[in-house]
This record gives sequence, structure tokens and C-alpha cells, in this order.
Amino acid sequence: MSPLNKRNTGLNARACAHTILHEVVDRHRPLDDVLHSDKKLAKLSPRDRAFARNLVATTLRRMGQIDTIIDDCLYRPLPPSAAAARNALRMGICQILFLNTQTHAAVDTSVTLAGQRGPDRFRGLVNGILRRVVRTAGDMHPSPDAERANTPSWLRNSWTESFGEQVAAGIARAHLQPPTVDLTVPADRETWSETLGGNVIGKSTVRLASGGDIMSLPGFDEGAWWVQDAAAALPAQLFSQLVGDARVADLCAAPGGKTAQLAAAGYNVTALDIEPNRLRTLSENLRRLRLTATIVEADLLSWQPNHLFEGVLLDAPCTGTGTIRRHPDIPILKSGADVTRQSNIQREFLDRASRLLSPGGTLIYSVCSMERSEGPDQIDALLSRNDRLDIEPVRPTEVPGFEACIDALGCIRTTPFHMSAAGGVDGFYIARLLKK
Repeated sequence: MSPLNKRNTGLNARACAHTILHEVVDRHRPLDDVLHSDKKLAKLSPRDRAFARNLVATTLRRMGQIDTIIDDCLYRPLPPSAAAARNALRMGICQILFLNTQTHAAVDTSVTLAGQRGPDRFRGLVNGILRRVVRTAGDMHPSPDAERANTPSWLRNSWTESFGEQVAAGIARAHLQPPTVDLTVPADRETWSETLGGNVIGKSTVRLASGGDIMSLPGFDEGAWWVQDAAAALPAQLFSQLVGDARVADLCAAPGGKTAQLAAAGYNVTALDIEPNRLRTLSENLRRLRLTATIVEADLLSWQPNHLFEGVLLDAPCTGTGTIRRHPDIPILKSGADVTRQSNIQREFLDRASRLLSPGGTLIYSVCSMERSEGPDQIDALLSRNDRLDIEPVRPTEVPGFEACIDALGCIRTTPFHMSAAGGVDGFYIARLLKK
């Protein structure tokens, strides 16, 4: 490839990253939605697509540090018309300090994007700031306070209150690292671990040593495993009292990782979700995995099944603060007000889920959130208004590797700080309840 074509290829990847960053930061769209809908990103080569995605994710993870550097270089705040220039600066600084990109490529392409997508007068500003960053990079990186700089105060305060200062700092530190790739393997875990060069975690997870193209790995086409964080695999493992083909409802089921676990365990599974696109993904996943479930598109609050269920799994909508490793846009898009809104929804969903449960049945409530009001406080409030439910404590033998995450009531609270030496896990709250 000629130098000109190499430059154009690098610029195209960075232009896609610049667009995605604008959609997330300036238009407040979830990162996953943007990645799935960006047609130009899909047309890039696999290598350039991976570079663009990593550039966006790392820029979002380090946004607090990066914006502090930009602001320290300015005599006055940038006007709204400089949004394209600020995003170009963010990407340029990210490449220089955190991605070990060639500095001239980072500077030149950022200056070009600032001129192409915004007023030309900001090109000189972008060029000057980035060259200053190149000269002083040794003094800027790494920041001794990166965990605090990249974590909004409302999240840091919440985690400190729940887990203490040390664990809260460890959570924030874990969020600065790319997430692990975990696979749920329902059978022959040791064999697949050896085949894929991974490590076994807990009852059903194989953690890969590196990422790459998942669909090209052995076992994908035959449906031997699916991608699912090790902590996300815990809720569906806790129906220990159910036997045979017990009827189990997976509420808010898409994209279907927990549905697949329940079906692989032999239960008669009904998977419910309100989003048709997400249900299509669930159906496709089940087909690849050669598993079956009854799929229902409906609103949980108005759904009227013709029977009750021996098991109900409610993986409730939440702020997702336990998945910031995988969704670095969450600290930018969410606020404390979102916790309140989701808590109200969770309350309604819990009441509805309990009414779908047959006497003696098991209800598993889980959220990928580390906020008390979405986890322990929800269960406390549920038990105070519903005297037919009791907590069934999780036993350490049920969750090998996660014994330390069981709280005094027998519920599970994982954080990214847990297993940090091995790459961490997502943050989850999980409670098991029995209906009298």
C-alpha cells in the first residue's frame, strides 16, 4: 500500500471514530446503538474497524483526564461551535498518551478532522495543543489520580458509601482497562478451555486470554458456547430447587444469554421482552446454540400468561453501572436522576414478577448495577410490602470463585474489583427469593 493510501486508510478509521464520538458525547446516543448503526464503520477493514472502536472506547474511558488537559491548555473555554475540534483534540490526546500511536499521525489526522468537520479557524488551536501534549507527554502520563479524574462524583460517592474507599478506587481503576472476553460453556468446559486457550472461572465460564474475531473461534458455529460475563452467568445458576422441565420465565430476556443457560439446563423456558429487534437477536442466538424457548413479545406489566411459573428470573432494566468496563459511555450519558427513574421501574417489575410465581417457586432478581437503590434497597422494600416472599440465601458452594461476594443476607454483590488480578468481572446484585 502506498503512503498516500495508508494515510487515507488511517484517516477513514479516525473519521469514523470522530463521528461515533460526536454521536455519543454531543447527541447523547448509547455507544452500542451507534456502533450497530454506523454504516461507514461496517465498511472498514477488520483492522481499521478494531482501531476505530478501540480509539472511541479508550477516549471515553479517559475522558476526564483528557478534558482536564484540554482545559489547562486554554485561556478561555471553547465555544459550542468548536465541538468538532474538541472531539478531534480528545482523540488526538488519547492516541498520544494512551494508545502509543505515532504522534505525527495522531496530530495530522486530528487537525484535518477539525478542519473538515468544523470551522477552519480551530485547526491551528488543535495543532498547537496537540504539539504541546507531544512535548510534555512524559509529565502528563500516567496521571496519579486517573481513577478520580475519570469517575463522576455521583458514582464515586455511591461506591464509597456502599463498598468503602479502597474498593471504590479499585472499581474506578478497573474501568480504565479493556474488559475480558468471557464465554459461557454449558458442557465440556475443561476441553473447550484447552481448545480456546482460556481459563475456567466459576461453574460455567471460560475466560479467553485475548479477544479477536469471536465468530472465527472453534465452537462458535456448532453453538458450543456464547459470550457472557462471568458475573452475568450467576443468576441463571441459582435455581437449585427446580428439577426436570420446570416452567421458568426469563423476563426482560434479550439478548438471551440467561435464556440460553436456562434452556441448556433443561427447563421449559418462556423468554419475554418488549423490544422486537432484541428478540430477533435472541432468536438468532438460540438457533445457533441449538436451544429452544417460547419467545413472547409483550410488556411485562400487562402480560397475562395462562399459567404461573415455578421459576422467574427478572434481570431488570437498570443504569448498568456494573458494566462500565464494557460500556464506557455510561458515566457520560447517565446521572443520579437515572438511578431514581430505573428504581421506580424495578419496583413495578418486581411486584409483577412475584405475581407470576407459583407457591413454593423461586424468584431470582438481578441488576448489572452497583447502586444500592437498584439492588439491596429494592429487595428490602419488596419484602416489607410482600410477606409471602423470603430471601433464600445463596450458599458458597453454589458460586465457586464468588464466595467473597455473598453478603450477610445471602445475596450476591460483585464489582469489577473482584477478581481484578484475573481481569475483573461486571458489577451485579443478585437476590434469590422463595414464595411461601
